[in-house]
Amino acid sequence: MTESTKQPSFEGLGINETFLQVLTKHRFVVPTPIQHKAIPVAVAGEDVIGIAQTGTGKTLAFGVPMLQRLYGGEAKGIGLVLLPTRELALQVEETLQKTGGPLGLRTAVLIGGENMRRQVMQLRKRPHVLVATPGRLLDLVEQGYIRLDKTAMLVLDEADRMLDMGFAPQLNRIMHLLPPASDRQTMLFSATMPADIVTIANTHMRTPVRVEVAPEGTAAETVEQEIYIVRKEDKVKLLAEILEQYTGSVLVFSRTKHGATKLCRHLLQMGHQAAEIHANKSLAQRVRALEGFKRGQYRILVATDIAARGIDVKGIELVVNFDLPDNSADYVHRIGRTGRAGLAGRAISLAMPDQRNDIRDIERLIRKPLPVSKHPHLSVELPAIPAAQRGIMGGRRRSYPRRPRFNRR
Repeated sequence: MTESTKQPSFEGLGINETFLQVLTKHRFVVPTPIQHKAIPVAVAGEDVIGIAQTGTGKTLAFGVPMLQRLYGGEAKGIGLVLLPTRELALQVEETLQKTGGPLGLRTAVLIGGENMRRQVMQLRKRPHVLVATPGRLLDLVEQGYIRLDKTAMLVLDEADRMLDMGFAPQLNRIMHLLPPASDRQTMLFSATMPADIVTIANTHMRTPVRVEVAPEGTAAETVEQEIYIVRKEDKVKLLAEILEQYTGSVLVFSRTKHGATKLCRHLLQMGHQAAEIHANKSLAQRVRALEGFKRGQYRILVATDIAARGIDVKGIELVVNFDLPDNSADYVHRIGRTGRAGLAGRAISLAMPDQRNDIRDIERLIRKPLPVSKHPHLSVELPAIPAAQRGIMGGRRRSYPRRPRFNRR
């Protein structure tokens, strides 16, 4: 094997021998592209803006540099990781504990929906890293349980989602409680780079180095995508037939909490092992559903976009967009739940005839047309689009040869 074709490794990225041994023990051998690009910059103490899709290994990309710099004393203070959802915070804390725990580095997870007294007890143990959602962190600050003026390293993970969820006011308040940008290291990770993220970078970071592993809106290359055009009343029937074509785990997205509950009920009535995860469920219920999905207790997990940000499950065979997302960027996040770590995945979307504009928005974002599949009985045609309104995808859809999926009887 020549030097040019040598498989990348964590060696040579600035990671010390102690942490290399921990990574090897947990079978982290080959860095993902975002890890390969971000870790050397972050280990050197530079501010980082990382642009990468969900499921690309961002936690280790910021986690290893943070833990190493805190452990070695290069960063004098505590680390703070801010995330948009409880589930994502729990999963990030789990990874940090796995990596830093063997070396005596303590973490605390501060999220809503859990007993605050238990979190206060964690704070009294003087953790090295806080993993938090913005609201609960501010609650604890305002009650005098914690101060943020000793924060040496700050991570804003899923920054675009935090802004989409309305956390901008809380983030601004937190920023003013931190040491100035010149006295801390800041790492910001986001799937997209909207204007609000640029403002954060310009205001609260010091000459950040931008690392990007895929253009904004790039869908995973290992995910095969297709879309069916059906009437609303036929979507459950089509979903039932699609589920018969697969044997692995399936993640189904619903646009609303009520819709997720209703859809999960349909799936249970069909005899499927299914669970739901959305904001109307308590944190304990959401954690149980996610853990059950990971272990195979539930084959199907029905989720809304907000709750799904915490879903980091290996080996999901199929993602189904039962409803198209309100925001086309969420389409990329959704389908990124399958086809991870180089594995093949599939994403199937069910759209209604009046959603042509939503489809075109997705196609513009991912820079290619979505292949339209036909069901022999349930499919309907999209209404024709006037020539004057035809965009970069053209007015007529290209035809894609596909393997037959349904018996034509």
